[in-house]
Amino acid sequence: MNRVRVLPDQVANQIAAGEVIERPASVVKELVENSIDAEARKISVEIQAGGRALIRVTDDGIGMNRDDALMSLERHGTSKLRLAEDLSSISTMGFRGEAIPSIASVSRFTLTTRERGDDSPDGTEIVIDGGKLQDVKSAGRAPGATVEVRQLFFNLPARRKFLKSQETERAHIQHYLALAALAHPEIAFDFRQENRLVWRLPAVAFGDDIESRQAALRDRLRELYGSEVEMLPVDHADELDLAGGGEALARDIAARVWGFIGAPGVSRSTRQDQHLFVNRRPIENRGLNHALIEGYQTALAKGRFPMCCLFLEMDPDSVDVNIHPAKREVKFHREREVRRLVAEAVETALRGMQRVETEDVPAPEAAGADEGGPVETDAAPQAQPFPVVAGERTVSLELSGSAEGGKPKSTATEPDEPAPAVASAGVKTIPEKQSERFDKEPDTASKLEAVEAEMRQSPVEPAPLMKVPLRILGVVARNYIALESDRGLVLMDQRAAHERVLYEQMLDAAETASAPSQRLLLPETVELSVRDAQFVREQIEALSKLGVGLSEFGEQTFLLDALPPFVQGMEARRFVLELVDDLKAAGQSANSNRLTERMIARTICHRAVNAGVSLSGPELEKLVESLRRCAMPYTCPNGRPTLIEINERELARKFGRSV
Repeated sequence: MNRVRVLPDQVANQIAAGEVIERPASVVKELVENSIDAEARKISVEIQAGGRALIRVTDDGIGMNRDDALMSLERHGTSKLRLAEDLSSISTMGFRGEAIPSIASVSRFTLTTRERGDDSPDGTEIVIDGGKLQDVKSAGRAPGATVEVRQLFFNLPARRKFLKSQETERAHIQHYLALAALAHPEIAFDFRQENRLVWRLPAVAFGDDIESRQAALRDRLRELYGSEVEMLPVDHADELDLAGGGEALARDIAARVWGFIGAPGVSRSTRQDQHLFVNRRPIENRGLNHALIEGYQTALAKGRFPMCCLFLEMDPDSVDVNIHPAKREVKFHREREVRRLVAEAVETALRGMQRVETEDVPAPEAAGADEGGPVETDAAPQAQPFPVVAGERTVSLELSGSAEGGKPKSTATEPDEPAPAVASAGVKTIPEKQSERFDKEPDTASKLEAVEAEMRQSPVEPAPLMKVPLRILGVVARNYIALESDRGLVLMDQRAAHERVLYEQMLDAAETASAPSQRLLLPETVELSVRDAQFVREQIEALSKLGVGLSEFGEQTFLLDALPPFVQGMEARRFVLELVDDLKAAGQSANSNRLTERMIARTICHRAVNAGVSLSGPELEKLVESLRRCAMPYTCPNGRPTLIEINERELARKFGRSV
């Protein structure tokens, strides 16, 4: 008796279903992807009992004729592939032809379809019960297709018992539909549960230009998640170097990253709000997750994960989507280049929101600072706010930035600017003793009244926090500087602010100098493991660019004789091991500037002013002014907020008043 035999088609389909169909959400995913590939303009999804009892997906796509409908139920029956070479340039959501027969083998399945452009009013209805064909007949319907999946896994009770609760399964379905709706704003989506409409998303204009795409995506994000979370636009294009990837890939290809990322202060404790798309396909990729964190650098607190909705567009032949049964994961032919592109896109978006142009002017002392007068500067407004947590509530602040290290300028507001308050980018700091003078000075009071009157008449975006007049009121708990703005109360963490100021000062010094290094009085030996030793040998040149003097001193021993001048109070071996870990995390794209930033962030806390140390009036003014000049003034190097704003509306609510 032969021991090896071919499995029946029904068993083979059920085995395939175990790989492709994990839960009801997998069924919805496969059916919606087919609708998208069918050029549907509207997709309706209805479920009952979390998808166990019923999943119905209806679209107005191109549909199928009778022969194609029957062929689609054959295993590997597909209209999207012809040759093996087509696998290298897949541009559709589905392509294997496994989903429909796999779903039909583990459910009571009904397909009703009619081809678009068919003169006959009759379509085709096919009924399958557990993989067995029950009926094929004519049925009237509009062009498109409707697929009903009832009693999923009814013939596989062992698989059915592993399904979660109805609410959990519904949540998975809704999560995928949200991703599909974000990826395709030009398609209208309806979602119903237990005959109740959950959402109805109308189609949005989605053109070829980046402006219309971002506008469409912003509308979808607002409809799905509301407008409380503030996001920053991203648009970054570059070429990926694919040299060394074989003859077919030995070239440069254009790639683009666009979408939205959470502004500094917007983060989660998990990665669940990181939505990544490659050629509009929702995917999971750890390399891109790490690239996001790398792009945020010091704008993200440790243990937090950024929020994003990013689209990576590139040639299909440079990405492999055929490595996972459910097509959740993809593999890039040059992942290092893709990671670099995403990290650069995030970093560019974060720095771009703070970049303002200034002109050189006399120092504040020459502009009347000695007399306690306000210091006025001028810069272009930034229109994108970001939320900062204030107590139990999220309030919106806006980012401004320094002129890339430039000094503040003192210029008058141009007539064509929307509002003087927006154009004034400086920090007006006045000691407590001079607050009475500020209130009584006629010129200043009249200017403020004019500003308020114009702002009431002209609806403009609120000015960035570091661009509005600020007045120092005092210090709370010997660490939090209380300031007053024309919008309410501002609290500044003096230690976090000082860390940010020192960090950027030391970073500027490290970038302007060539390989800053300080010789150790007594060189130290560092022993490493075999793999770490081999890795360090390959990175000695990169380490020397960081100011780290390492040389071979044996099989697994190295001699450390120099360190960067800003590294203090760290045990030599621990410092080298942490540096090696950073180099490994960066891979072959190790960036000396990026590693320098990490080293400075680790050591800056030893030099910042401690909490509880009282600062005098001039010191407080200097700290506020120095923070205003920073490129990223709203977070410390470890991602914690430096400023919290409580606006007038929030203050009134706390006291039970209405505004």
